[in-house]
Amino acid sequence: MIRLLPLLNRINRVGLIVLFTGFLMSGNQAQAQTPEAEKNFQVCKACHNIDGPKLIGPNLAGVTERRTTEWLIKFIRNSQEVIQSGDPIAVQLFEEYNRIPMPPNPLSDEQIMDLLAYIKNGGKVAAEFAQAAPTDEQVAQKQALIDEMQAKHLENEARLIELERDANRNFGTTFIITLIILIVVLFDLLVTKVIKARFVHSILILVSVFIIGEILYKEATMLGRQQYYQPEQPVWFSHRIHAEQNKIDCLYCHSSVEKGKSAGIPSTQLCMNCHNVVRSGKITGTVEIAKVIESWETGKPIEWIRIHNLPDHVYFNHAQHVQVAKLDCAECHGAVEKMDEVMQVHDLSMGWCLECHRKTEVQFTSNSFYETYEKLHEQLKSGQIKKVTADMVGGDNCMKCHY
Repeated sequence: MIRLLPLLNRINRVGLIVLFTGFLMSGNQAQAQTPEAEKNFQVCKACHNIDGPKLIGPNLAGVTERRTTEWLIKFIRNSQEVIQSGDPIAVQLFEEYNRIPMPPNPLSDEQIMDLLAYIKNGGKVAAEFAQAAPTDEQVAQKQALIDEMQAKHLENEARLIELERDANRNFGTTFIITLIILIVVLFDLLVTKVIKARFVHSILILVSVFIIGEILYKEATMLGRQQYYQPEQPVWFSHRIHAEQNKIDCLYCHSSVEKGKSAGIPSTQLCMNCHNVVRSGKITGTVEIAKVIESWETGKPIEWIRIHNLPDHVYFNHAQHVQVAKLDCAECHGAVEKMDEVMQVHDLSMGWCLECHRKTEVQFTSNSFYETYEKLHEQLKSGQIKKVTADMVGGDNCMKCHY
C-alpha cells in the first residue's frame, strides 16, 4: 500500500512525457506537411517549442533523425505500453523529464508521419499546402485550445500532487496502527497466547516490521526536504498574473539573482512602483493590494514565507547557476509563471542536483576560466569526449556544496 501511490503516479505520468518524446524522436519522414499537421502540433505546442526557449518538455529542433518511423508510431499511439515493456529509451526520457503526465495520442500512421515532417520542416506547412495568414478568430481559437490543454495538464498535475500529499499525511497514521499491531502480536505471543497458530504471529510480525521499516526509511530520506510545500502567504500574490499575463520579467522583482547567493525578495517599495497606480485587481479586488499599500504607509515589511529551502549544511549560489550556467528559473522552480500560489515542485535532493550536473553542458571552449583544464581540452580536440558537463569540472565534488 505504501508503494502504491508512487506506482500509480508513475503510470499516470508516463503518458504525457511519452507522447511528447514521441514527437521528438523520428527517423523516416512523411512527404507532406499539411495544415492538419499544424493543427495537431498545437497540442504539442502547449509544452514544446520546435526552436527557442525550453518549455515544460524538450525542444523539437533537430530531433527527427533519431528513431525509426515504426518505433515512433508504436511509441506515440500507445506510449504506456512502451514504457511498461521496459524500453530503455522510453524509461530514460520519462525519468529525465520529471515524469510529467500526458494522455495517449490516437493519431493514425499517416497523421504521425505528417506531424513529424512538419517538425522537420521547422514548423512550416509545405508550400503546396500553404494558406493565407490566419484570421484573428483562428488565432484566438488556437490560443484557446492551447490554454485549455495547459489548464488540463495543470489540473491533472495538481490532482496527483494532492494524492501524494494525502499519502504522506497517512504515513503517520499507518505507522502508529502498525506499531500497535506489532505490540499486540508480541504480547500475545509471549503472554496471553490467545492465537494458537504460531505462523500467524510470524506473518503479522514480518509484515509489521516491513511496513514500519519502509516508513522509517522514507521519512529519513525526506529529512530536510519539502517537495510540494505551498504555504499560504500574507498577501495573495499570483505569479501567473504578474509573470505570464503582465509579462513582468523575473529579474525585475528578483534583482539579485544574477549577482548574489539568493534571488532576493522584492521590497514593498518595488511593489509600489506599479501599485501606486494599480489599486485593484480583477481577481482579488482591492483587498490584497490594500495590504501592500498598508505596508508602504506604515513602513512595516510584508513577512513573506520562504518556500524553497535547503538544509543549513548545503551551499547554493543563484548567480553561479543563472549568470554563469545560464539556467532558466524553471529548471529548478518549475513553471512558476503558471502558478497562482508558488509551490516547490522538485525535491531539491542531492541526487537531483547531481543528476543535473551530470547532464548539464558547460560553456567550456569559449570561457577563459577553463583554460587550465588542459586534459579536457585535449580530449575534446582528439574526439575522446564530445562535451564537458558540470560534474567533469568539479560539479560532483562534495566540497563544492558542503565545505
